[in-house]
Amino acid sequence: MSRVKRGTLTRKRHKATLKEAKGFVGGRHRLFRSAKETLMRAKRYAYRDRRVRKREFRTLWIARINAAVREQGITYSRFVAAAKAAGLALDRRSLAELAIRDRAAFDQVVAAARATQIP
Repeated sequence: MSRVKRGTLTRKRHKATLKEAKGFVGGRHRLFRSAKETLMRAKRYAYRDRRVRKREFRTLWIARINAAVREQGITYSRFVAAAKAAGLALDRRSLAELAIRDRAAFDQVVAAARATQIP
């Protein structure tokens, strides 16, 4: 019975890690340990920031909608409440796009929401 030598598996794992670390600066793409630590951190940030990106976009859409409805003389919160009461099923992303790209259509949406608004 002979002993098990694992050099090939280790080399395979190291090569895979270093290949993934391609583009990192200095020893971070050359040295296995540094590359592994940097990769673990990068993956942690990537996982977290996939969720953060969604929050940031929602904040951006709300800011854009707020700016557009204030030009119409209404606040964002009152507009959203009125739109919900009017049964307008547009999400914040599409409302923000309308506010930027098609102001006339957005004005119609605001007018429809305002028509059902309780003074």
